Order: sequence, then structure tokens, then C-alpha cells
Amino acid sequence: MFKYENYYLLTIGFLFFLSSCVSKKELLYFQDIQSYNNSKVISSQNILQENDILKIDVTSLEMSASTPYNKVLTGNNLGNSLLLLQLNGYLVTSKKTINFPILGEISVEGKTTQDLEKYLKNLLESGGHLLNPNVSVRLLNSKVTILGEVRNPGTFTFTEKNITLLQALGLAGDLTIDGNRKDVIVIREVDGQRTTTNLDLTSASLFSSPYQNIQSNDVIIVNPNSKKITSAGLIGNISTVLSIASILLSTIIIIR
Repeated sequence: MFKYENYYLLTIGFLFFLSSCVSKKELLYFQDIQSYNNSKVISSQNILQENDILKIDVTSLEMSASTPYNKVLTGNNLGNSLLLLQLNGYLVTSKKTINFPILGEISVEGKTTQDLEKYLKNLLESGGHLLNPNVSVRLLNSKVTILGEVRNPGTFTFTEKNITLLQALGLAGDLTIDGNRKDVIVIREVDGQRTTTNLDLTSASLFSSPYQNIQSNDVIIVNPNSKKITSAGLIGNISTVLSIASILLSTIIIIR
């Protein structure tokens, strides 16, 4: 009977170990970070997509001359709130165009905000509309969706031209201890083409990846690690382990 008791205790201990053990190598970010010390920072510009909302400001040496090329904000006591700016922004159509004052329908296909700034400046200048115009283009409705093993999953908006993957995960409160840092999926759609990639956040090679910077409408999925999968699919959580242990020990005592 003593042998059986040892067997049950060893089994319980093994199950408890499976449910609670996660290695240091699975938890630490960028374990080879020193190899990227003093490395060049890679920036990127997002290609404008359907349903993007743009804020476009035009100025020139003679301010009154540039007034017709700017939208006048409407609304009661809303100031320059983001919602108001979006309602008065330029919506990119399914044909990748915007309807711009005086100039009419303008194609934004394949362009970044910086490209569009240069393009509009050239049209206004070469067409004799304005003398030495300045054009500023800003994307107002950039968003990223973060799902899976993060503290606060959801869809987050941002107005910066660029945010990194790490900043995006920060918006979601970082990965939980159950998040698989070696298996973070990024789903990206550009010009009707969907791409997916699996990223390893334990490696600093992320800093040389085209996915280190987030593009609007990206979806980030953090898969669960082996500990979470094991506990969910095999024996449940810690309370389940303790319940099984209690039942087995009670059985052993009764048999004895």
C-alpha cells in the first residue's frame, strides 16, 4: 500500500509541476538585446488605405488665398476634439481617392501622408493656385486591435504617425504571464492583400523586422504559452489540481 501511496503522491506532484512551471527563457523579452546596442532605428510610413480619415491643412504666404483649400470645422462648443476633426476630415474612398476643395477628386493610391503632402503642394503650385504653399497631412483614425494573452485586449486608436509593436502592446497593458512571447502573430492588410507573421519577442531581431512598427488596422494576437495550454487542456487550473490531490489523498486514507 505504501508503494501505491508514493505513486499517487508523485503523480500529483508531477501534475502540479506541469500546471505551474514556466521557464525564465519563456518570460524575458529580448534576451540578446546587447547585440542590437547602438543599432539604427527603423521608421516607416503607412500607405493610405480605404476608410482612412485625413486632416489636411494648407497654408501659404497670403493666408486668405489658402482659405478655400481648407475645411471649416463645424460643431457647437466641441473645440478641436478628435471626433470633430474626424467628422470634418477627408475620407479615403474605395477607389483610393479623396474629394479635395477646388482640385476635385485626388488619388491617394500607393501614397503615404508624406507623399500626399508633396503631391498636393506640387498641384497647388504648378497649377498656379497658390504661391509657395505648405501642406500638412495627418491620419486621424489609426487603430490597432490586440487580442489574446494581454491584460486589456481591445481596439486602440492612436494619432501618432508611427508607433512600435512594443508601444501597441503597452496600450493593452503588456502580455500576461501566460502569454507566449515566442509566438506573437501580426495580421496586416495593405491594398487588399493580407499578410501574417509570427514574431519572437524573446529575440531582439524584432528591431530589424518590418513589423516592429505598427500600421493602421494591424491585428496583434498573443497566443498562450505551454503552461496555459497544459493547464487548460489537461488538468485545468491550480484549484483543479488541488481538488484532484484532495480526492486522491482521501481515497488513499480510506483504502489504508
